[in-house]
Amino acid sequence: QNYPNPFNPSTTINFSVPAADVVRICVYDVLGKEVSVIAEGHFMPGIYSADWNANLFSSGTYFCVMRCGSHMLYRKMILMK
Repeated sequence: QNYPNPFNPSTTINFSVPAADVVRICVYDVLGKEVSVIAEGHFMPGIYSADWNANLFSSGTYFCVMRCGSHMLYRKMILMK
């Protein structure tokens, strides 16, 4: 999950990778449009964090989607300006 949530204008997303794999973390708006890619690449096992600066985006609900191998994880984030 990201923190803080709600946030303004940036938030930190913590994630862990259990085994070496390709990871892609992106943010979608409520219409399902991809608005940002936060992290993408091959990650070794471990705990990581990535920051998302939403200064250019409007207030509202966004969804963070993490794909790692065949697993997907969704989290709701609220941007309040």
